Amino acid sequence: MTEVRPMRERPDRLDGVSVLERSLKADLAVLDEFVADNTGAAAYAAPDGDRTFEVPARAADPLNAWLSRCSFSGKGKGLLSGTTVSFKDTIAVAGLPLSGGAIGLEEYRPDFDATVVRRALAAGATVVGKNAVVGGFGEGDPGRRPLNPYAPDHLTGGSSAGCAVAVVAGDVDVAFGGDQGGSVRIPAAWCGAVGLKPTFGLVSHFGVVSDADQILDHVGPITRTVEAAATALQAVAGYDHLDPRQRREVPVDVNVLDGLTDGVAGVRIGLLTQGFAGADTEVARLVTGAAGILCRAGAEIREVSIPDHRSALAAYFAVSIEAARVAGGPGPVGAGATACYPESLVAALNKAWSRRDSGAEEYGRLISEAAWKHFDGRAYAVARNARFKFVNAYDRAFQDVDLLLMPTCLFTAPEFGRADNGPADFHSSVHAMGMSNTLPFNYTGHPALAVPCGKADGLPVSLQLVGRQFDEALLLRAGYAFQHAVSFEEVTAVARR
Repeated sequence: MTEVRPMRERPDRLDGVSVLERSLKADLAVLDEFVADNTGAAAYAAPDGDRTFEVPARAADPLNAWLSRCSFSGKGKGLLSGTTVSFKDTIAVAGLPLSGGAIGLEEYRPDFDATVVRRALAAGATVVGKNAVVGGFGEGDPGRRPLNPYAPDHLTGGSSAGCAVAVVAGDVDVAFGGDQGGSVRIPAAWCGAVGLKPTFGLVSHFGVVSDADQILDHVGPITRTVEAAATALQAVAGYDHLDPRQRREVPVDVNVLDGLTDGVAGVRIGLLTQGFAGADTEVARLVTGAAGILCRAGAEIREVSIPDHRSALAAYFAVSIEAARVAGGPGPVGAGATACYPESLVAALNKAWSRRDSGAEEYGRLISEAAWKHFDGRAYAVARNARFKFVNAYDRAFQDVDLLLMPTCLFTAPEFGRADNGPADFHSSVHAMGMSNTLPFNYTGHPALAVPCGKADGLPVSLQLVGRQFDEALLLRAGYAFQHAVSFEEVTAVARR
């Protein structure tokens, strides 16, 4: 018979050190060895060469558009040869500071290029710097906020404010911004530029920092002309294995230039009734007049009603507010993605986001946590599931028309100080109306193009064209047709002060 021996109690401490402490130390040692052996085993390569930059003096940057200036070019020759490009300070450019407007990232220098940067360089572009990021509608710090080239005492729109200002001022040909709710199109509209938010996923998001939900964020160009926007898109768009957000519908590349000059004869354009609700009289008049110009160019103009256009705002907020609770951690890639994680960026973001305690950021944290507790995450789930309903609402309209047309913004750029940037004003009429025609298409993913169409009291007014998903070719063709049917130089001329 086998003798059963009593189990000995495991000592809680050995040589004065707890068993738990020993285990932790051993496991951390294993992790240290693993990290040391595998750091740099990424699917991207650091670019060659030393990249220098400078922070421009105020005299060299009177409109506060730039955070850093540089000059280096890609080795190849392509669509962007001879073109200067810059990037919103949420897009990683190796060797240049990347702050994303966040406290704690001021000293971070990426060791890799975002895909949009790499592709622009491969197309022959010359990178000339990083543009300022500003929250809200461009309120920001009064001493450093980008200034509207048409009227410095008026707002620029956010958050790709520096991009739009630099383009309109003539400092750069193409500025790539990020659009989470209109952040490319609103600055373009209020500063008198062309702004394109492509179909969701068409331009790679790899290497782009955002605290927005993954489904809302887009990268797109701001330019002075539609041709430049089309060229920039064709140079950088297409499938990227490093971007986990891309779907199987994303093509390997796009061609939007071959048919750009084909005109709009027979193109059916719908004036979206809900898109004009609440618009300033002069804004509505100029955008309706732009529709008349497209009609004379051969387009068929008709009115279209999509009631869900207005209720899409609540769905957007449900996604964005509750998603803010989990926007940290892996950062721009997200957890569980079968993609490449930029090591240095993930670490820098975690360190920076742990220090968020400014007023607006604190409010964002509080409202996201409150919403999460109130709904237990259900509002976010409902909004994600309801997305198909809203996508289908627009797609049904696209059975009868080829494009939708509406104002980009319902009013011109407000004066600085008129729009309170405090938490109590988060859902004020200025904020809600200012984005009511831009937010829905971040949520649904449809492509949208902002094009200047006139001025009201000397301030730019912009029309927005929206198309079927992945039909940027027609969207840009219509924008080009409008641009060349008017005296576009007069429409976009800046009254220098």
